[in-house]
Amino acid sequence: MVVLAASIVSKTGKPLVSRQYMEMSRIRIEGLLAAFPKLVGTGKQHTYVETENVRYIYQPMEGLYLLLITNKQSNILEDLETLRLLSKLVPEFSQNLEEDSVAAKAFELIFAFDEVISLGHKENITVQQVKQNCEMESHEEKLHKLIIQSKINDTKDIMKKKVADIEKSKMEQKKIGLTSALSGFGSKAASSIMQELEGTQGYRIDPAPVAISKPSASTARGPSKGMQLGKAKKANDFLETLAKEGEVVELDVPKPTGGVAAVTANIATDPVSLGIEEKVSVSLNKQGGVENLEVQGTMSLVVNSDEDAFIRIAVAGGPNKNFQFKTHPNIDKNLYGSSNILGLKDPSRPFPTGSELGILKWRFQSKEENLVPLSINCWPSVSGGESYVNIEYESTSNFDLQNVQIMIPLPASGHAPTVNQVDGEWRYDSRRSALIWTIELIDDTNRNGSLEFVTSAADAEAFYPVEVTFSSNRTFCDINITGVEHTQKGGPVKFALKKSLETAEYNVV
Repeated sequence: MVVLAASIVSKTGKPLVSRQYMEMSRIRIEGLLAAFPKLVGTGKQHTYVETENVRYIYQPMEGLYLLLITNKQSNILEDLETLRLLSKLVPEFSQNLEEDSVAAKAFELIFAFDEVISLGHKENITVQQVKQNCEMESHEEKLHKLIIQSKINDTKDIMKKKVADIEKSKMEQKKIGLTSALSGFGSKAASSIMQELEGTQGYRIDPAPVAISKPSASTARGPSKGMQLGKAKKANDFLETLAKEGEVVELDVPKPTGGVAAVTANIATDPVSLGIEEKVSVSLNKQGGVENLEVQGTMSLVVNSDEDAFIRIAVAGGPNKNFQFKTHPNIDKNLYGSSNILGLKDPSRPFPTGSELGILKWRFQSKEENLVPLSINCWPSVSGGESYVNIEYESTSNFDLQNVQIMIPLPASGHAPTVNQVDGEWRYDSRRSALIWTIELIDDTNRNGSLEFVTSAADAEAFYPVEVTFSSNRTFCDINITGVEHTQKGGPVKFALKKSLETAEYNVV
């Protein structure tokens, strides 16, 4: 038995975790995983499919697939036993079988997979042994961490003591300055004021001797530059270090003196910030058809001040046919369903401040070609020991796309292709053995474009999958914010809104 790779993928073939046990390029493993969803049939009892070169053995896990890729000569019974063992391990390390949770536990899952499979062969091990090996504790490591933590605590104690010394020094300086100021009132007035302060403030002021002399000629002409000390700057640097470590300190900011321009940067922030973000996943086939188009959107809210946390948001939108919407559990669903207003179930409670909160989510899925924002067609052909590749894109008028990148895998020849014609810019990525075609902006001036290049002869499959990334300021869902209202004070609340569309996964396979 030889296991080529163990992976966890989404229903659309998006790889979340993949561990290769035989040497293969990233392009090849991504191509194998991207082709898997198209091979899986519906209504079939068996959980394996075969291609010309490899065998896929899989097990559905809620919205994901646990997948083994093996060669066709491997023992399928042993492969199924390996798959069953891995299926027991995955819930042990990722209790929530969703994409985000599995991706967050990627390294733990890879370490667990390595305990089960070594160089493509299954190890004689149980689930409990895998957990014990992955949770192995080291006494030396614990001791080292305790020593480090002890040093950190000692350093913090020393810094706190130094802060106290600095504060004490400041108080002494203030006393001396107050005494000097009082001396201008005369000795009797100063003595009276100091006695009154000692009685009301609870501390004693020792008057310092003040020498009074006639002003000299140089003094009459104007102030002279005196000696400047650097202790204040050093003290501030030290206090800034404490502040970075979480200590509450008060920094002394020197006031600007005459002749020095003081510049103050006032950053105006809106009380409420709203974001509408969508991620689109598209799978196109080589003939230009749509295998799948899926859009997942989120409306997020950030309240920047406590006094503006008692709010509700008025939403406006188009028909949005076939879109599925879901509100946050604390949002009043009935209010949103009847009035398109997003507010808390308990209006007396405020929204949390300072943190981002997703208040509305939506999902859309389709196979209609006219909805795809960017279509890609690739035409490879072999002639005289070379491959001639023509690639063209076509964009719909619904979206203006920014930072478009189209990555075409190349045969592992080790040298850059010859580009005969390109709309935009291109570069050769030798590490990934790929040509990256870049278009900064696609709008009404360039809805169509093409690229033509020549490289060493290879099969047409070598130029797939083509990967696409882009962003846009327009979203699939016709949704907008018409206003934010304060639920206690009444009246509108100023807000900022940002809309964005990004590619989560966009392939031509």
